Amino acid sequence: MRFGNVALVGRTNVGKSTFLNAALGEPLAITSPLPQTTRDTLLGVVHLEDAQIAFIDTPGLHRPRHELGRRMNAAALDAARSADLVVLMTDTQVLEQEDSMLPPGARGKDRSGIPAGDREALDLVPADVPVLLVINKVDKLKQKHLLLPTISAFSAVRQFAAVVPTCMRRPADVERVLREVATNLPDGPAGYDDETLTNRPTHFFVREYVREQVMLQTGREIPHAVAVSVDEMSDRGDLALIKATVHVEKVGQRKIVVGTGGHQIRDIGRAARERIEQLLQKRVHLELFVRVTPRWKNIPRQLTELGYDPTNNKPEAT
Repeated sequence: MRFGNVALVGRTNVGKSTFLNAALGEPLAITSPLPQTTRDTLLGVVHLEDAQIAFIDTPGLHRPRHELGRRMNAAALDAARSADLVVLMTDTQVLEQEDSMLPPGARGKDRSGIPAGDREALDLVPADVPVLLVINKVDKLKQKHLLLPTISAFSAVRQFAAVVPTCMRRPADVERVLREVATNLPDGPAGYDDETLTNRPTHFFVREYVREQVMLQTGREIPHAVAVSVDEMSDRGDLALIKATVHVEKVGQRKIVVGTGGHQIRDIGRAARERIEQLLQKRVHLELFVRVTPRWKNIPRQLTELGYDPTNNKPEAT
């Protein structure tokens, strides 16, 4: 039997949460086309016949512009430092961007020839932690000749346990990554019960699933200004009653989230309720309120109250 904690690390929007959901067979982590969708670390336990893998999905590494961003980066770095194995995930999108077509040392790549954002992520991983490099979205790479030089550039700056080009939409590719991960884990007993999927409480997913719908249903400026807090949860047998508040930074943002006659917040609530009902396997009555909370992303006390406390992000085995 093999067991270990595996941190999923990389730039934003490279497919870390998509991979976790595919590996679990459950849409546990929220996903969207927008950058910085993941704000917290999320434990997802994969049970194989000969291994148990405790994946820790992490926020995408980026250059922070506020206290929330700094906490997100710190959470990702902490997960990488404490992991038995790091899966560094990148994608082929940057390979075909104009900047990345320039020679090594030019804008977009450093002198090693690695896209700058990937090199920054790689440099944050401690030297004594083994790393598996996963290159996602190879199906979207039109200029196939770019793949091998990129693998060579990465391999020149760090020795990887394995390099796996993938497309996360292919179940066979997801399975291939899982087998490589399992092979590189230490021998040892399972750290979690056979039925464990995650260690996050229900209210965490309520917050995330409401925020996911805000991201999917509003303009690009709104999602990054939104946080969600759970005000009340109660269980009445086959019905869960939930009240939550959607926090925005400006009055204009509140108008967009609420929508004309309240239609937008009703649509957000309806879609979020269906997602929560799937998780809880029972009917849910969800009430949403929208509140203007100025500068919440830069106020430490406010971030802690909204659940973005880095001290609460460490998964613990049972």
